[in-house]
Amino acid sequence: MWMKHRGEASRIRVMLFEMYTLTTSGLAVVLRPILVYKKGGMMAGAVCLLLLIGCSGQVGQSKVAEQRSLLPKVTVVLNSLGIGFPEPLTENDNPYVTDIEVKTGLQVEVIIPPSHRYEDRVGVMMMSNHIPDLISITDANWVSFYARKQMLTPLDHLLARYAPKLKERIPPEVWEQVSFNGQIYAIPSLHEGRGQEMMYIRKDWLEQLGLEPPATLAEMVNVMRAFTSLRSDDNGLHDIYGTSFIEELGRTSPWFGAYDVQLNQWMERDGQLVYSNVQPEMKEALAFMRTMVQEGLVDPLFPIQTQRGLERQVVDGKLGLFTGTWYDTRGVLERSKARDPRAEWIPLPFPKGPGGSGTFALPQVRSYQVIPATSSHAVEVLKLLTYIGEEGRDTLKLGFEGDVWAWKEGKRVTNMERHNQDHYRGLYANLADMPDEDYTRSRLDSLGIQYQLYDNLRFTSMHARPSAFRSLPTPAMTRYAPLLLKKNDMLIDIILGNRPLEDFDRYVSEWMNEGGRDMTKEANDWYHFSRNQIGSEPPPIQSERSSKHGG
Repeated sequence: MWMKHRGEASRIRVMLFEMYTLTTSGLAVVLRPILVYKKGGMMAGAVCLLLLIGCSGQVGQSKVAEQRSLLPKVTVVLNSLGIGFPEPLTENDNPYVTDIEVKTGLQVEVIIPPSHRYEDRVGVMMMSNHIPDLISITDANWVSFYARKQMLTPLDHLLARYAPKLKERIPPEVWEQVSFNGQIYAIPSLHEGRGQEMMYIRKDWLEQLGLEPPATLAEMVNVMRAFTSLRSDDNGLHDIYGTSFIEELGRTSPWFGAYDVQLNQWMERDGQLVYSNVQPEMKEALAFMRTMVQEGLVDPLFPIQTQRGLERQVVDGKLGLFTGTWYDTRGVLERSKARDPRAEWIPLPFPKGPGGSGTFALPQVRSYQVIPATSSHAVEVLKLLTYIGEEGRDTLKLGFEGDVWAWKEGKRVTNMERHNQDHYRGLYANLADMPDEDYTRSRLDSLGIQYQLYDNLRFTSMHARPSAFRSLPTPAMTRYAPLLLKKNDMLIDIILGNRPLEDFDRYVSEWMNEGGRDMTKEANDWYHFSRNQIGSEPPPIQSERSSKHGG
Protein backbone atom coordinates (compact mmCIF):
# COMPACT_ATOMS: atom_id res chain seq x y z
CA MET A 1 0.00 0.00 0.00
CA TRP A 2 1.00 3.57 -0.55
CA MET A 3 1.23 4.38 3.15
CA LYS A 4 3.48 1.35 3.66
CA HIS A 5 5.83 2.49 0.92
CA ARG A 6 5.63 6.19 1.72
CA GLY A 7 9.41 6.41 2.29
CA GLU A 8 10.12 4.90 -1.10
CA ALA A 9 7.48 7.10 -2.74
CA SER A 10 8.97 10.23 -1.21
CA ARG A 11 12.43 9.31 -2.51
CA ILE A 12 11.34 8.66 -6.06
CA ARG A 13 8.45 11.12 -6.50
CA VAL A 14 10.90 13.65 -7.95
CA MET A 15 11.50 11.21 -10.81
CA LEU A 16 7.89 10.51 -11.75
CA PHE A 17 7.19 12.51 -14.89
CA GLU A 18 5.63 11.23 -18.06
CA MET A 19 8.09 11.51 -20.96
CA TYR A 20 8.90 15.05 -19.85
CA THR A 21 12.03 16.52 -21.44
CA LEU A 22 14.24 19.25 -20.08
CA THR A 23 17.15 20.86 -21.84
CA THR A 24 19.38 22.83 -19.50
CA SER A 25 23.12 23.52 -19.84
CA GLY A 26 23.38 20.94 -22.59
CA LEU A 27 21.59 18.26 -20.58
CA ALA A 28 18.44 16.58 -21.84
CA VAL A 29 16.61 14.47 -19.28
CA VAL A 30 13.81 12.17 -20.33
CA LEU A 31 11.85 10.62 -17.51
CA ARG A 32 9.62 7.61 -18.05
CA PRO A 33 7.51 6.43 -15.11
CA ILE A 34 6.46 2.86 -14.65
CA LEU A 35 3.37 2.58 -12.46
CA VAL A 36 2.65 -0.98 -11.38
CA TYR A 37 -0.77 -1.64 -9.92
CA LYS A 38 -1.25 -4.66 -7.72
CA LYS A 39 -4.30 -6.01 -5.98
CA GLY A 40 -4.73 -4.39 -2.61
CA GLY A 41 -2.33 -1.53 -3.24
CA MET A 42 -0.18 0.39 -5.63
CA MET A 43 3.61 0.48 -5.87
CA ALA A 44 5.44 3.11 -7.84
CA GLY A 45 8.82 2.96 -9.50
CA ALA A 46 10.59 5.05 -12.09
CA VAL A 47 13.07 4.31 -14.84
CA CYS A 48 15.03 7.32 -16.05
CA LEU A 49 16.73 7.40 -19.43
CA LEU A 50 19.39 10.09 -19.27
CA LEU A 51 20.79 11.34 -22.54
CA LEU A 52 23.88 13.35 -21.83
CA ILE A 53 24.93 15.75 -24.56
CA GLY A 54 28.67 16.39 -24.56
CA CYS A 55 29.39 14.30 -21.46
CA SER A 56 28.87 10.81 -20.06
CA GLY A 57 28.14 9.04 -16.80
CA GLN A 58 25.21 8.76 -14.41
CA VAL A 59 23.09 11.56 -13.07
CA GLY A 60 22.13 10.92 -9.46
CA GLN A 61 18.85 11.49 -7.75
CA SER A 62 19.97 14.89 -6.51
CA LYS A 63 20.53 15.95 -10.12
CA VAL A 64 17.08 14.71 -11.07
CA ALA A 65 15.62 16.66 -8.16
CA GLU A 66 17.49 19.73 -9.39
CA GLN A 67 16.04 19.30 -12.87
CA ARG A 68 12.56 18.77 -11.42
CA SER A 69 12.84 22.05 -9.60
CA LEU A 70 13.00 23.75 -13.00
CA LEU A 71 9.60 22.42 -14.00
CA PRO A 72 6.64 24.85 -13.92
CA LYS A 73 5.30 25.18 -10.40
CA VAL A 74 1.65 25.78 -9.64
CA THR A 75 0.65 26.91 -6.16
CA VAL A 76 -2.95 25.99 -5.28
CA VAL A 77 -4.95 27.26 -2.31
CA LEU A 78 -8.02 25.26 -1.33
CA ASN A 79 -10.38 24.76 1.58
CA SER A 80 -10.13 21.41 3.36
CA LEU A 81 -13.78 21.64 4.49
CA GLY A 82 -12.74 19.59 7.49
CA ILE A 83 -11.37 16.69 5.44
CA GLY A 84 -8.12 15.36 6.86
CA PHE A 85 -5.27 13.18 5.62
CA PRO A 86 -4.49 9.77 7.12
CA GLU A 87 -1.10 9.79 8.77
CA PRO A 88 1.59 10.06 7.62
CA LEU A 89 0.22 11.58 4.39
CA THR A 90 -0.18 15.32 3.82
CA GLU A 91 -1.69 17.57 1.18
CA ASN A 92 1.66 17.64 -0.63
CA ASP A 93 2.88 14.12 0.02
CA ASN A 94 0.34 11.50 -1.03
CA PRO A 95 -0.14 9.20 -4.03
CA TYR A 96 -2.85 11.34 -5.63
CA VAL A 97 -0.88 14.56 -5.81
CA THR A 98 2.09 12.53 -7.06
CA ASP A 99 -0.10 11.05 -9.78
CA ILE A 100 -1.15 14.55 -10.83
CA GLU A 101 2.49 15.61 -11.11
CA VAL A 102 3.38 12.49 -13.08
CA LYS A 103 0.61 13.04 -15.63
CA THR A 104 0.96 16.82 -16.03
CA GLY A 105 4.69 17.44 -15.71
CA LEU A 106 3.96 20.14 -13.18
CA GLN A 107 5.12 20.76 -9.65
CA VAL A 108 2.00 21.20 -7.55
CA GLU A 109 2.19 22.91 -4.18
CA VAL A 110 -1.01 22.82 -2.17
CA ILE A 111 -1.74 25.32 0.60
CA ILE A 112 -4.67 24.66 2.95
CA PRO A 113 -5.43 27.58 5.26
CA PRO A 114 -7.61 27.00 8.34
CA SER A 115 -11.25 26.57 7.30
CA HIS A 116 -12.49 29.12 9.83
CA ARG A 117 -12.93 32.43 8.00
CA TYR A 118 -11.31 30.93 4.93
CA GLU A 119 -12.40 33.80 2.67
CA ASP A 120 -10.79 36.38 4.93
CA ARG A 121 -7.53 34.44 5.08
CA VAL A 122 -7.38 34.10 1.30
CA GLY A 123 -8.18 37.81 1.02
CA VAL A 124 -5.06 38.53 3.05
CA MET A 125 -3.07 36.45 0.57
CA MET A 126 -4.42 38.57 -2.28
CA MET A 127 -2.90 41.64 -0.65
CA SER A 128 0.47 40.02 0.09
CA ASN A 129 3.65 39.59 -1.94
CA HIS A 130 3.11 35.84 -2.16
CA ILE A 131 -0.07 35.44 -4.17
CA PRO A 132 -0.78 31.85 -5.31
CA ASP A 133 -1.50 30.77 -8.87
CA LEU A 134 -4.90 29.22 -8.21
CA ILE A 135 -7.48 29.85 -5.50
CA SER A 136 -10.52 27.65 -4.95
CA ILE A 137 -13.38 29.40 -3.20
CA THR A 138 -17.11 28.85 -2.70
CA ASP A 139 -18.15 32.44 -1.97
CA ALA A 140 -19.50 34.16 -5.11
CA ASN A 141 -19.32 37.52 -3.34
CA TRP A 142 -15.56 37.06 -2.94
CA VAL A 143 -15.15 36.36 -6.66
CA SER A 144 -17.30 39.34 -7.62
CA PHE A 145 -15.40 41.66 -5.29
CA TYR A 146 -11.94 40.80 -6.65
CA ALA A 147 -13.13 40.69 -10.26
CA ARG A 148 -14.41 44.25 -9.89
CA LYS A 149 -11.07 45.23 -8.42
CA GLN A 150 -9.41 43.78 -11.55
CA MET A 151 -7.33 41.48 -9.36
CA LEU A 152 -8.36 38.29 -11.17
CA THR A 153 -7.23 37.09 -14.60
CA PRO A 154 -9.87 37.24 -17.37
CA LEU A 155 -9.96 33.78 -18.91
CA ASP A 156 -11.87 33.90 -22.21
CA HIS A 157 -8.89 33.89 -24.58
CA LEU A 158 -6.83 31.58 -22.38
CA LEU A 159 -9.64 29.01 -22.25
CA ALA A 160 -10.15 29.15 -26.00
CA ARG A 161 -6.45 28.60 -26.70
CA TYR A 162 -5.23 26.34 -23.91
CA ALA A 163 -8.30 24.57 -22.49
CA PRO A 164 -10.96 24.19 -25.22
CA LYS A 165 -12.16 20.84 -23.83
CA LEU A 166 -12.67 22.42 -20.42
CA LYS A 167 -14.67 25.22 -22.04
CA GLU A 168 -16.86 22.81 -24.02
CA ARG A 169 -17.78 20.60 -21.07
CA ILE A 170 -19.40 23.41 -19.10
CA PRO A 171 -22.79 24.72 -20.35
CA PRO A 172 -22.94 28.36 -21.57
CA GLU A 173 -25.45 29.32 -18.86
CA VAL A 174 -22.92 28.26 -16.23
CA TRP A 175 -20.16 30.35 -17.80
CA GLU A 176 -22.54 33.29 -17.46
CA GLN A 177 -22.58 32.69 -13.72
CA VAL A 178 -18.81 33.20 -13.49
CA SER A 179 -18.65 36.24 -15.76
CA PHE A 180 -18.38 39.94 -15.05
CA ASN A 181 -18.78 42.63 -17.71
CA GLY A 182 -18.63 40.02 -20.44
CA GLN A 183 -15.42 38.37 -19.23
CA ILE A 184 -15.02 34.96 -17.58
CA TYR A 185 -13.18 35.23 -14.26
CA ALA A 186 -13.48 31.73 -12.80
CA ILE A 187 -13.53 28.08 -13.79
CA PRO A 188 -16.60 26.57 -12.15
CA SER A 189 -16.74 23.23 -10.40
CA LEU A 190 -20.29 21.88 -10.47
CA HIS A 191 -22.64 20.11 -8.11
CA GLU A 192 -23.66 16.59 -9.13
CA GLY A 193 -27.34 17.46 -8.68
CA ARG A 194 -29.55 20.48 -8.18
CA GLY A 195 -31.03 19.34 -4.88
CA GLN A 196 -29.60 18.25 -1.56
CA GLU A 197 -32.30 17.82 1.05
CA MET A 198 -34.64 14.88 1.60
CA MET A 199 -37.12 14.10 4.33
CA TYR A 200 -37.09 10.80 6.22
CA ILE A 201 -39.65 9.35 8.65
CA ARG A 202 -39.66 6.47 11.16
CA LYS A 203 -41.76 3.80 9.45
CA ASP A 204 -41.73 1.62 12.55
CA TRP A 205 -43.27 4.44 14.56
CA LEU A 206 -45.97 4.94 11.92
CA GLU A 207 -46.83 1.24 12.08
CA GLN A 208 -46.81 1.26 15.87
CA LEU A 209 -49.35 4.11 15.81
CA GLY A 210 -51.38 2.73 12.91
CA LEU A 211 -50.63 5.71 10.67
CA GLU A 212 -49.87 6.15 6.98
CA PRO A 213 -46.96 8.28 5.68
CA PRO A 214 -48.18 11.91 5.57
CA ALA A 215 -48.33 13.91 2.34
CA THR A 216 -49.77 17.32 3.30
CA LEU A 217 -48.87 19.86 5.96
CA ALA A 218 -51.98 18.97 7.96
CA GLU A 219 -51.13 15.27 7.84
CA MET A 220 -47.54 16.06 8.85
CA VAL A 221 -48.77 17.90 11.94
CA ASN A 222 -51.09 15.05 12.94
CA VAL A 223 -48.31 12.50 12.60
CA MET A 224 -45.87 14.62 14.63
CA ARG A 225 -48.47 15.02 17.36
CA ALA A 226 -48.76 11.25 17.50
CA PHE A 227 -44.98 10.87 17.62
CA THR A 228 -44.75 13.13 20.67
CA SER A 229 -47.14 10.75 22.46
CA LEU A 230 -44.26 8.25 22.44
CA ARG A 231 -42.32 10.47 24.82
CA SER A 232 -40.90 8.60 27.76
CA ASP A 233 -40.43 9.85 31.29
CA ASP A 234 -37.67 7.31 31.92
CA ASN A 235 -35.05 10.07 32.02
CA GLY A 236 -37.34 12.71 33.47
CA LEU A 237 -37.38 14.59 30.18
CA HIS A 238 -39.93 15.03 27.42
CA ASP A 239 -37.31 14.97 24.71
CA ILE A 240 -38.94 13.22 21.75
CA TYR A 241 -40.08 15.65 19.06
CA GLY A 242 -41.84 15.39 15.76
CA THR A 243 -38.93 17.09 14.01
CA SER A 244 -36.21 19.69 14.44
CA PHE A 245 -34.11 22.14 12.46
CA ILE A 246 -30.55 23.38 12.91
CA GLU A 247 -28.82 26.71 13.40
CA GLU A 248 -29.47 29.57 10.95
CA LEU A 249 -32.77 27.90 9.96
CA GLY A 250 -31.00 25.00 8.30
CA ARG A 251 -33.00 21.92 7.30
CA THR A 252 -36.20 23.95 6.91
CA SER A 253 -36.51 24.23 3.13
CA PRO A 254 -39.36 21.69 2.68
CA TRP A 255 -41.51 23.67 5.12
CA PHE A 256 -40.84 26.93 3.30
CA GLY A 257 -41.36 25.17 -0.03
CA ALA A 258 -44.92 24.32 0.98
CA TYR A 259 -45.57 28.10 0.92
CA ASP A 260 -43.78 28.68 -2.41
CA VAL A 261 -40.76 30.46 -0.92
CA GLN A 262 -37.19 29.52 -0.10
CA LEU A 263 -34.98 31.27 2.41
CA ASN A 264 -32.37 33.69 1.02
CA GLN A 265 -33.39 33.12 -2.59
CA TRP A 266 -34.45 35.31 -5.51
CA MET A 267 -37.71 34.45 -7.25
CA GLU A 268 -39.69 35.78 -10.21
CA ARG A 269 -43.06 37.39 -9.57
CA ASP A 270 -45.04 39.18 -12.28
CA GLY A 271 -41.99 39.68 -14.46
CA GLN A 272 -39.81 41.04 -11.65
CA LEU A 273 -37.20 39.52 -9.37
CA VAL A 274 -38.10 39.68 -5.69
CA TYR A 275 -36.37 38.38 -2.59
CA SER A 276 -38.26 35.52 -1.00
CA ASN A 277 -37.53 36.55 2.59
CA VAL A 278 -39.69 39.66 2.31
CA GLN A 279 -42.70 38.13 0.55
CA PRO A 280 -46.12 37.71 2.21
CA GLU A 281 -45.83 33.94 1.79
CA MET A 282 -42.73 33.99 4.00
CA LYS A 283 -44.85 35.45 6.79
CA GLU A 284 -47.34 32.60 6.35
CA ALA A 285 -44.57 30.03 6.54
CA LEU A 286 -43.17 31.61 9.69
CA ALA A 287 -46.63 31.55 11.27
CA PHE A 288 -46.98 27.83 10.53
CA MET A 289 -43.56 26.98 11.93
CA ARG A 290 -44.28 29.15 14.97
CA THR A 291 -47.38 27.03 15.65
CA MET A 292 -45.34 23.82 15.43
CA VAL A 293 -42.89 25.15 18.02
CA GLN A 294 -45.69 26.32 20.32
CA GLU A 295 -47.29 22.86 20.21
CA GLY A 296 -44.01 21.23 21.16
CA LEU A 297 -43.64 19.43 17.83
CA VAL A 298 -40.25 21.03 17.09
CA ASP A 299 -37.26 21.06 19.41
CA PRO A 300 -37.15 24.71 20.61
CA LEU A 301 -33.36 24.53 20.94
CA PHE A 302 -32.92 24.33 17.16
CA PRO A 303 -31.27 27.79 16.94
CA ILE A 304 -28.20 26.35 18.68
CA GLN A 305 -28.41 22.90 17.13
CA THR A 306 -25.61 21.79 14.80
CA GLN A 307 -25.84 19.31 11.98
CA ARG A 308 -23.95 16.81 14.11
CA GLY A 309 -26.34 17.44 16.98
CA LEU A 310 -29.36 16.80 14.76
CA GLU A 311 -27.82 13.52 13.62
CA ARG A 312 -27.27 12.56 17.24
CA GLN A 313 -30.99 13.13 17.92
CA VAL A 314 -31.83 10.86 14.99
CA VAL A 315 -29.50 8.10 16.18
CA ASP A 316 -30.74 8.40 19.78
CA GLY A 317 -34.37 8.03 18.68
CA LYS A 318 -35.43 11.55 19.65
CA LEU A 319 -37.01 12.53 16.31
CA GLY A 320 -39.81 10.94 14.30
CA LEU A 321 -38.99 12.70 11.05
CA PHE A 322 -36.27 15.03 9.88
CA THR A 323 -34.88 16.81 6.86
CA GLY A 324 -31.52 15.37 5.90
CA THR A 325 -29.56 14.87 2.70
CA TRP A 326 -29.88 12.45 -0.19
CA TYR A 327 -26.75 10.63 0.97
CA ASP A 328 -27.88 10.10 4.58
CA THR A 329 -28.89 6.54 3.67
CA ARG A 330 -25.23 5.56 3.98
CA GLY A 331 -24.65 7.77 6.98
CA VAL A 332 -26.89 8.73 9.86
CA LEU A 333 -29.65 6.26 8.93
CA GLU A 334 -27.19 3.37 9.11
CA ARG A 335 -25.98 4.56 12.50
CA SER A 336 -29.59 4.81 13.70
CA LYS A 337 -30.24 1.21 12.66
CA ALA A 338 -27.04 0.05 14.36
CA ARG A 339 -28.13 1.75 17.57
CA ASP A 340 -31.71 0.47 17.44
CA PRO A 341 -32.42 -2.48 15.11
CA ARG A 342 -36.11 -1.59 15.20
CA ALA A 343 -35.48 1.82 13.64
CA GLU A 344 -36.70 1.76 10.04
CA TRP A 345 -36.44 5.00 8.10
CA ILE A 346 -38.11 5.62 4.76
CA PRO A 347 -37.98 8.65 2.46
CA LEU A 348 -40.93 11.00 2.61
CA PRO A 349 -42.32 13.22 -0.17
CA PHE A 350 -42.02 16.93 0.50
CA PRO A 351 -45.19 18.16 2.24
CA LYS A 352 -47.81 19.85 0.09
CA GLY A 353 -49.09 23.19 1.28
CA PRO A 354 -50.79 26.33 -0.07
CA GLY A 355 -47.86 27.00 -2.40
CA GLY A 356 -47.22 23.43 -3.52
CA SER A 357 -44.09 21.59 -2.43
CA GLY A 358 -40.37 21.60 -2.99
CA THR A 359 -36.97 22.34 -1.55
CA PHE A 360 -34.17 24.78 -2.27
CA ALA A 361 -31.88 24.19 -5.22
CA LEU A 362 -28.15 24.27 -4.85
CA PRO A 363 -26.44 26.73 -7.17
CA GLN A 364 -25.02 24.96 -10.20
CA VAL A 365 -21.57 26.18 -9.23
CA ARG A 366 -20.08 24.36 -6.23
CA SER A 367 -16.82 26.29 -6.19
CA TYR A 368 -14.95 28.90 -8.21
CA GLN A 369 -11.35 28.42 -9.34
CA VAL A 370 -9.75 31.81 -9.94
CA ILE A 371 -6.30 32.84 -11.12
CA PRO A 372 -4.96 36.01 -9.49
CA ALA A 373 -3.95 38.66 -12.03
CA THR A 374 -0.37 38.59 -10.76
CA SER A 375 0.13 34.88 -11.54
CA SER A 376 2.47 34.08 -14.41
CA HIS A 377 1.28 30.46 -14.55
CA ALA A 378 -2.24 30.76 -15.96
CA VAL A 379 -1.46 28.34 -18.78
CA GLU A 380 -0.13 25.76 -16.33
CA VAL A 381 -3.20 26.20 -14.12
CA LEU A 382 -5.48 25.47 -17.07
CA LYS A 383 -3.37 22.40 -17.89
CA LEU A 384 -3.80 21.20 -14.32
CA LEU A 385 -7.57 21.76 -14.30
CA THR A 386 -7.99 20.13 -17.70
CA TYR A 387 -6.22 17.02 -16.43
CA ILE A 388 -8.34 16.90 -13.26
CA GLY A 389 -11.57 17.27 -15.21
CA GLU A 390 -10.66 14.88 -18.01
CA GLU A 391 -7.94 12.21 -17.83
CA GLY A 392 -7.59 12.32 -14.08
CA ARG A 393 -11.29 12.21 -13.27
CA ASP A 394 -11.55 8.48 -12.54
CA THR A 395 -8.52 8.45 -10.27
CA LEU A 396 -9.46 11.55 -8.31
CA LYS A 397 -13.22 10.94 -8.09
CA LEU A 398 -13.16 7.17 -7.62
CA GLY A 399 -9.65 6.36 -6.41
CA PHE A 400 -7.00 4.17 -7.98
CA GLU A 401 -8.48 1.42 -10.13
CA GLY A 402 -7.58 -2.02 -8.82
CA ASP A 403 -7.07 -0.59 -5.34
CA VAL A 404 -10.07 1.50 -4.34
CA TRP A 405 -12.43 0.26 -7.05
CA ALA A 406 -12.64 -2.32 -9.84
CA TRP A 407 -14.89 -3.43 -12.70
CA LYS A 408 -17.09 -6.42 -11.89
CA GLU A 409 -19.59 -7.74 -14.44
CA GLY A 410 -19.49 -4.46 -16.29
CA LYS A 411 -20.11 -2.29 -13.23
CA ARG A 412 -17.87 -0.35 -10.88
CA VAL A 413 -17.55 -1.80 -7.40
CA THR A 414 -15.91 0.18 -4.63
CA ASN A 415 -13.91 -1.16 -1.71
CA MET A 416 -15.51 0.99 0.98
CA GLU A 417 -12.63 0.65 3.44
CA ARG A 418 -10.14 1.91 0.88
CA HIS A 419 -12.63 4.52 -0.34
CA ASN A 420 -12.91 6.00 3.13
CA GLN A 421 -9.15 5.93 3.66
CA ASP A 422 -8.57 7.86 0.44
CA HIS A 423 -11.51 10.23 0.91
CA TYR A 424 -9.10 13.20 0.83
CA ARG A 425 -8.62 12.77 -2.93
CA GLY A 426 -11.89 14.66 -3.37
CA LEU A 427 -10.11 17.88 -2.43
CA TYR A 428 -8.26 17.68 -5.74
CA ALA A 429 -11.22 16.36 -7.76
CA ASN A 430 -13.36 19.29 -6.62
CA LEU A 431 -11.07 21.72 -8.43
CA ALA A 432 -12.60 20.71 -11.76
CA ASP A 433 -15.69 18.60 -11.13
CA MET A 434 -17.94 18.51 -14.21
CA PRO A 435 -20.22 15.52 -13.67
CA ASP A 436 -22.54 14.00 -16.22
CA GLU A 437 -25.54 11.84 -15.42
CA ASP A 438 -24.24 8.45 -16.57
CA TYR A 439 -20.94 8.93 -14.78
CA THR A 440 -22.66 10.09 -11.60
CA ARG A 441 -24.93 7.05 -11.60
CA SER A 442 -22.02 4.67 -12.11
CA ARG A 443 -20.06 6.30 -9.29
CA LEU A 444 -22.93 6.36 -6.80
CA ASP A 445 -24.06 2.82 -7.59
CA SER A 446 -20.51 1.61 -6.99
CA LEU A 447 -20.85 2.72 -3.36
CA GLY A 448 -23.73 0.30 -2.84
CA ILE A 449 -27.01 -0.11 -4.72
CA GLN A 450 -28.82 -0.64 -1.41
CA TYR A 451 -28.30 3.01 -0.48
CA GLN A 452 -30.30 4.23 -3.51
CA LEU A 453 -28.02 7.25 -3.77
CA TYR A 454 -28.65 7.91 -7.43
CA ASP A 455 -32.43 7.65 -7.07
CA ASN A 456 -32.31 9.98 -4.07
CA LEU A 457 -30.21 12.50 -5.96
CA ARG A 458 -32.63 12.47 -8.89
CA PHE A 459 -35.59 12.92 -6.55
CA THR A 460 -34.12 15.94 -4.81
CA SER A 461 -33.09 17.49 -8.12
CA MET A 462 -36.59 17.05 -9.57
CA HIS A 463 -38.17 18.92 -6.66
CA ALA A 464 -35.50 21.60 -6.18
CA ARG A 465 -36.43 25.22 -6.84
CA PRO A 466 -33.53 27.23 -8.28
CA SER A 467 -32.89 30.89 -7.62
CA ALA A 468 -34.03 33.21 -10.39
CA PHE A 469 -30.81 35.23 -10.11
CA ARG A 470 -27.97 33.36 -11.80
CA SER A 471 -24.94 35.59 -12.09
CA LEU A 472 -22.04 36.80 -10.01
CA PRO A 473 -23.33 39.01 -7.20
CA THR A 474 -23.81 42.66 -8.08
CA PRO A 475 -21.96 45.43 -6.20
CA ALA A 476 -24.93 46.01 -3.89
CA MET A 477 -25.17 42.30 -3.12
CA THR A 478 -21.48 42.11 -2.31
CA ARG A 479 -21.83 45.09 0.00
CA TYR A 480 -25.16 44.41 1.72
CA ALA A 481 -26.06 40.70 1.49
CA PRO A 482 -23.72 39.47 4.28
CA LEU A 483 -25.07 42.14 6.63
CA LEU A 484 -28.70 41.52 5.76
CA LEU A 485 -28.31 37.80 6.40
CA LYS A 486 -27.79 38.63 10.06
CA LYS A 487 -31.33 40.00 10.15
CA ASN A 488 -32.59 36.43 9.80
CA ASP A 489 -32.30 36.31 13.58
CA MET A 490 -35.56 38.28 13.60
CA LEU A 491 -37.22 35.47 11.65
CA ILE A 492 -35.92 32.90 14.14
CA ASP A 493 -37.29 34.95 17.04
CA ILE A 494 -40.70 35.07 15.34
CA ILE A 495 -40.73 31.26 14.99
CA LEU A 496 -39.72 30.83 18.63
CA GLY A 497 -42.40 33.27 19.78
CA ASN A 498 -39.86 35.74 21.15
CA ARG A 499 -41.25 38.35 18.77
CA PRO A 500 -44.84 38.91 17.64
CA LEU A 501 -45.68 37.78 14.12
CA GLU A 502 -46.30 41.44 13.22
CA ASP A 503 -42.58 42.11 13.57
CA PHE A 504 -42.19 40.52 10.15
CA ASP A 505 -43.33 43.83 8.65
CA ARG A 506 -40.55 45.57 10.57
CA TYR A 507 -38.08 43.02 9.19
CA VAL A 508 -39.22 43.76 5.63
CA SER A 509 -38.88 47.52 6.13
CA GLU A 510 -35.39 47.25 7.61
CA TRP A 511 -34.27 44.81 4.91
CA MET A 512 -35.38 47.14 2.11
CA ASN A 513 -33.99 50.31 3.69
CA GLU A 514 -30.60 48.85 4.64
CA GLY A 515 -29.54 47.67 1.19
CA GLY A 516 -32.28 45.39 -0.05
CA ARG A 517 -33.77 48.03 -2.31
CA ASP A 518 -30.44 48.54 -4.10
CA MET A 519 -29.95 44.78 -4.37
CA THR A 520 -33.39 44.36 -5.89
CA LYS A 521 -32.78 47.08 -8.47
CA GLU A 522 -29.47 45.58 -9.60
CA ALA A 523 -30.95 42.07 -9.67
CA ASN A 524 -33.71 43.29 -11.99
CA ASP A 525 -31.26 45.21 -14.18
CA TRP A 526 -29.47 41.93 -14.79
CA TYR A 527 -32.69 39.93 -15.15
CA HIS A 528 -34.32 42.14 -17.76
CA PHE A 529 -31.17 42.55 -19.80
CA SER A 530 -30.44 38.83 -19.68
CA ARG A 531 -34.00 37.95 -20.69
CA ASN A 532 -34.38 40.55 -23.43
CA GLN A 533 -30.86 40.54 -24.88
CA ILE A 534 -30.13 36.87 -25.35
CA GLY A 535 -26.76 36.44 -26.99
CA SER A 536 -25.61 39.97 -26.17
CA GLU A 537 -23.07 41.08 -23.65
CA PRO A 538 -24.43 41.28 -20.10
CA PRO A 539 -25.22 44.73 -18.70
CA PRO A 540 -22.17 46.64 -17.48
CA ILE A 541 -21.70 46.70 -13.73
CA GLN A 542 -19.74 49.53 -12.20
CA SER A 543 -16.13 48.70 -11.44
CA GLU A 544 -14.73 49.02 -7.96
CA ARG A 545 -13.25 52.40 -8.89
CA SER A 546 -16.51 53.91 -10.09
CA SER A 547 -19.09 52.21 -7.88
CA LYS A 548 -20.54 54.61 -5.34
CA HIS A 549 -21.10 51.67 -2.99
CA GLY A 550 -17.62 50.22 -3.28
CA GLY A 551 -17.13 46.63 -2.22
